[in-house]
Amino acid sequence: MNFGDIFKSSFLENVTAISFLDMGLAVLLSFALGLLIMAVYKKTYRGVMYSQSFAVALMAMSLITTILILAITSNVVLSLGMVGALSIVRFRTAIREPLDIAFLFWSIANGIILGAGFTTLAVFGSIIVGLLLVVFVNKKSKDTPYIFVINCLDSAAEKAVMAVIKEESIVNILKSKTISADNIEITLELRLGNDDTDFVNKITSIAGVRNAILVTYNGEYAG
Repeated sequence: MNFGDIFKSSFLENVTAISFLDMGLAVLLSFALGLLIMAVYKKTYRGVMYSQSFAVALMAMSLITTILILAITSNVVLSLGMVGALSIVRFRTAIREPLDIAFLFWSIANGIILGAGFTTLAVFGSIIVGLLLVVFVNKKSKDTPYIFVINCLDSAAEKAVMAVIKEESIVNILKSKTISADNIEITLELRLGNDDTDFVNKITSIAGVRNAILVTYNGEYAG
């Protein structure tokens, strides 16, 4: 037996280790579930700018992981080499939204489970995870959080503004207060019982109020 026979034999053993039907089914299901992950990501995205390339990357990650696990499970020697090679890979892209981490892990887990042959677990698990994400991420809170920034001339105007805010809001939390020679800037977190924001017009008409800015936010405040 020469080197060519050894190579040919090893190649044939690797090819026949997993049937083409199993490989095709795993890849097709991985693609289908990758599309499901893309759809759920688009449905639940709450950031400023939706990234289509990131959504496609989620689908591609599911496919690539499935193919990789199929290769590892078919050859023990190859699996050891891949573990060493993949140990140097680092994901350095900044994650803009905390929920993106869940989608990345979902895509990788989906590929691993399908590659390992647990088709039923991958399908039902993805359906359950997708439904839970859609329900909980899209669930509207009873009150809408706002950040309210007011600039006024003196403490008298400040007291008048706070009186209106206490009357119109359910919750008002002081986040910051900046005082200069001729200006007082107040930043508040407000939670309103409804979508009526006419009180902003009322506040801007108070004597001594320079301007008032009301913006919605996602409940996280840095500062």
